[in-house]
Amino acid sequence: MVQHRPHTTVVLAMSADGKIADFMRSPARFGSGADKSHLEQQIAAADAVFIGAGTIRAYGTTMTVSDTALLQQRQKQGQSEQPIHIVVTHTANLDPEIRFFQQSVKRWLVTTTRGKSAWEGRSEFERILVSETPTGEIDIPAVLQHLTYLHIKRLVVLGGGTLVSSMLETNLIDELWLTVCPLILGGVNAPTPVDGRGFAAKLAPHLQLLEVKKVAQEVFLHYQLQRQID
Repeated sequence: MVQHRPHTTVVLAMSADGKIADFMRSPARFGSGADKSHLEQQIAAADAVFIGAGTIRAYGTTMTVSDTALLQQRQKQGQSEQPIHIVVTHTANLDPEIRFFQQSVKRWLVTTTRGKSAWEGRSEFERILVSETPTGEIDIPAVLQHLTYLHIKRLVVLGGGTLVSSMLETNLIDELWLTVCPLILGGVNAPTPVDGRGFAAKLAPHLQLLEVKKVAQEVFLHYQLQRQID
């Protein structure tokens, strides 16, 4: 059976209590050098990166490939130096002065009709994709299907939790890499890898553990989504 969307992998670092940022939603820079290297490897293996606007606003930048061996590997495979970085946002409320817009990457925007109007005719985004449901939400399944026609075969999702939640709800995640970092952040308002409305226990997505790797004080967990067959 042909899969009419890219293969999707979520890659996130979280605290030992499952938070991807503190209660102030500060940029999460608590991962080690090993975690950063792991993230870079995952990005280097992708054709494109999916990232929510909240994450871009928090960091002001996106993660790029800088390792020489990884850059050479992409070149040998006929890929561009950097994967395409695709921002997903309903409102497209982004500051054009943040450093993300000076980084040497191709930038695409996935948004609504309202969000498109703010960036139309500008040079920051090479391509703007608009796909809405009847309720005005972004139609992520339709967007991913369209990405296959644009030769995007592997997609890495870097968060945030709301984007990951919406993709899990529509069965659009294939794998997860979660790095468990040795600190506790706490906070009822601190974001988690999966925010949104949440899942009832009987309907919750189930995972198959593929790999566990310990590096110093961090644990790298690799999961595959188990597909439910009706």
